[in-house]
Amino acid sequence: MIGISGSVMQFLLAFVVAVPLLGAAAALLPSRPSASRSAAPLLVTGLKGKSPDQAVLRHGVTVTGVVLVAAIVLALGFDHDHPSKMQATTDISWIPALHVRIHLGIDGISLPLLLLTALLTFLCALYSYFNPPAGPSPKAFTALVLLLEGGTLASFAVLDLVLFFLAFETVLVPMYFLIARWGGEGRTRAAWRFILYTLLGSVIMLLGLLLIGIKAGTFDMVALATDNGRTLTTSVQVVAVLAIGIGLAVKAPMWPLHSWLPDAHTAAPTVGSVLLAGVLLKMGTYGFVRILLPVAPDGFRVFAPYLAAFAVVGIIYGSLACLSLARRGAKGDLKRLIAYSSVGHMGFVLLGISTMTPTGVNGALFANIAHGLITGLLFFLVGALKDRTGSTDLDTLAAHSGGALYGRAPRLGGLLAFGAVASLGLPGLAGFWGEMLALFGAFQPAAGLSRAAYLVFLAIGAFGTLLTAAYLLVVVRRVCMGDPGQDLPELADVRGYEFAAWTPLVVLTVLAGLWPRALLGLSDPAVQQLLAGGTR
Repeated sequence: MIGISGSVMQFLLAFVVAVPLLGAAAALLPSRPSASRSAAPLLVTGLKGKSPDQAVLRHGVTVTGVVLVAAIVLALGFDHDHPSKMQATTDISWIPALHVRIHLGIDGISLPLLLLTALLTFLCALYSYFNPPAGPSPKAFTALVLLLEGGTLASFAVLDLVLFFLAFETVLVPMYFLIARWGGEGRTRAAWRFILYTLLGSVIMLLGLLLIGIKAGTFDMVALATDNGRTLTTSVQVVAVLAIGIGLAVKAPMWPLHSWLPDAHTAAPTVGSVLLAGVLLKMGTYGFVRILLPVAPDGFRVFAPYLAAFAVVGIIYGSLACLSLARRGAKGDLKRLIAYSSVGHMGFVLLGISTMTPTGVNGALFANIAHGLITGLLFFLVGALKDRTGSTDLDTLAAHSGGALYGRAPRLGGLLAFGAVASLGLPGLAGFWGEMLALFGAFQPAAGLSRAAYLVFLAIGAFGTLLTAAYLLVVVRRVCMGDPGQDLPELADVRGYEFAAWTPLVVLTVLAGLWPRALLGLSDPAVQQLLAGGTR
């Protein structure tokens, strides 16, 4: 879109990955006293503020803002006429004895996820500046958020299997502490469950990654994708897909490896839930597309029907769990309900990937971005409700606090309804296209996959969309449409900083729904080439 030289693009991508890590280290340094007026470099002294806490939170906003601007410039300089080509690449030998290289690059698959991560982290930092989470020192909080951002961005930018694993693991520690130190009731148990599940999955995944690297003689993801599994026997591919797939499925989260997710979301602070749902879950599904589909296609084809089966079970299971939580008298937690809804929505992503077709995989990538925007907005809104009412219990919200939300806080009620209808896949909003394309992919799966089985999966997934609409409409009716005659205390409507943090998510949800080509035009050529093994 704009002419930027290759060397500048390389610098921008390295800058986007490295600055959050540097910012995390800088956040732990002593802040300048508020009385001091001397200027000093940001990464040395932090930002000045009325108090040290305010200064470090402002530091988080500045660093994430700079990263977002750099990511946007990177996207503007991206060659949109050739989105299947790896761009802004850096390839430096790191551990020659193991053939491990510092290899960075982006294409039409990774660029949208990079932008989503930068955007959501900036919005979380902005939200936290005006509404700091209750808990220990904001210094540690800001450092952990920046470390999490750096690890996530690296996961979408690296092109070496060992570096991917390191980046994949980097995000676990900050998320554990965000839940354990700044979370709500049950945070210790939820944090331990999160770290144990994901670490166990990662250990198994590491074995699969090492198996591929040793047998193929390289850990380079581009070379492995171009080879398209030709140097790996079918038995090696099957073992590798099983091992790597388990680790990715835990993070995805795929039923029945999802049970860590509801507790983690329920206990996490608002920004922790936004980042967990918005970007961390995408690392698992991204790994399926970037690694398993092109590197071990024969092994993936063996497990694809099972992946599809688990995906559609997750769609139905997540929807039924949400319906159970939404019913009157169930004492269901709204954050927990949205967490279970993520199991269903990510089921559509996994179903699309399992079809091994351009249509299904493009739908999965689109649904990834849509889920990040919509569910991030929903967790922001639930956090705002909890701040105002002190509870996320649906019965409490409906009977005492949230009833007639349209009348008491019309903008907040309208945004909650918008998030709900976007999540249920209303045509014209982002949630529609990904799920529809995933189902279309199941209608005609790749050669070698049973079409009859996938038609059954298609029917089950389509039924899941009806269940999704049912529980989300129940939530809207109970929370937003209570009796306006109740004697209820005043409820603050959307505040200025909330408007600033949520508006980009609303706008992008609408734009992606009305102009899907903006995403599909990036991903489709890259997916076509990936599935063809780099031969196109």
